[in-house]
Amino acid sequence: MKKRNVNLAGTTTNITTTYAGEFAGEYIAAALLSASTIDDGGVTVKANIAFKEVIKKLATDALVKPATCDFDPTSTITLTERILTPEELQINLQLCKYDFVNDWEAQSMGYGLGQTLPPKFSDFLIAHVAAEVSQNTEQNIWRGDKAAATVNSFDGFEKLIAAAAAAGDIPAAQQVAGGLTAANIILELSKVVDAIPAALYGKEDLFLYVGQEAAKLYVQALGGFAANGLGANGVSNMGTQWWNNGSLTVNGVKIFVCPGMSPNKMYVAQRSNLYFGTGLLNSTQEVKVLDMGDLDASNNVRMVMRFTSAVQFGIASDLVEYA
Repeated sequence: MKKRNVNLAGTTTNITTTYAGEFAGEYIAAALLSASTIDDGGVTVKANIAFKEVIKKLATDALVKPATCDFDPTSTITLTERILTPEELQINLQLCKYDFVNDWEAQSMGYGLGQTLPPKFSDFLIAHVAAEVSQNTEQNIWRGDKAAATVNSFDGFEKLIAAAAAAGDIPAAQQVAGGLTAANIILELSKVVDAIPAALYGKEDLFLYVGQEAAKLYVQALGGFAANGLGANGVSNMGTQWWNNGSLTVNGVKIFVCPGMSPNKMYVAQRSNLYFGTGLLNSTQEVKVLDMGDLDASNNVRMVMRFTSAVQFGIASDLVEYA
């Protein structure tokens, strides 16, 4: 059977080749690590987790004691742990080559019995699936719930942090309740900042994580709401033209916009306290595009993508939740 070559990621290979191993790592990396929260540096990435990874937490009581002549180990060190266990997920697609016979790419498929999936389309298919995985990953990082009726996710930060708050692991003073509107967004953001523990405020990797809805409300408010003390023309008297996709801060705290976060949710955390885990290059990560003609005599082409991912936080008492 005549098979055409296709150039993928600068390497010439046949469309019936199994894309796995090192190539699979590149495609999976493009899919998973392009999620906005990950790609923009909002979390700490733990890659190459074969099964699970233990996140150690160390807590101490008062370390400084009155000086004496003797060694007096009266301080208490408490070691606890949280487990980061990536969930296995997959994508299975099947395409019929007949669907492309009359397409504008028909010539690139070959003729007669030698037809293959159009090389350019195979490139597009891999890129499209990678983009869909990226979008799904961004949603799952925050809203994921593997106990949902349709299990296609891992437990996201919203579920994990809510459980920690309900268990009393997050101090009550760091749990803020409310609802967001353009009229109250500045006040609500200020409440969240006020709830940040003194030991965290000013840390280099500290962010106030908000969803796109909250970010839009904040931009609107800064564009001109006299009731908020900004004057009718907002920031620098520029009205609704003031913002040009730059960075946002509130009361000295950097804002990180997370497209996957639910409305009316906000969190404060250090980036070093939020983790995304994936196998990435281990044996559970693979991308395959298979021409089924030689296997079952059909005119189908199948695509398989398998990957693992999960999130976890480290220290619950270093989080602020707005819900």
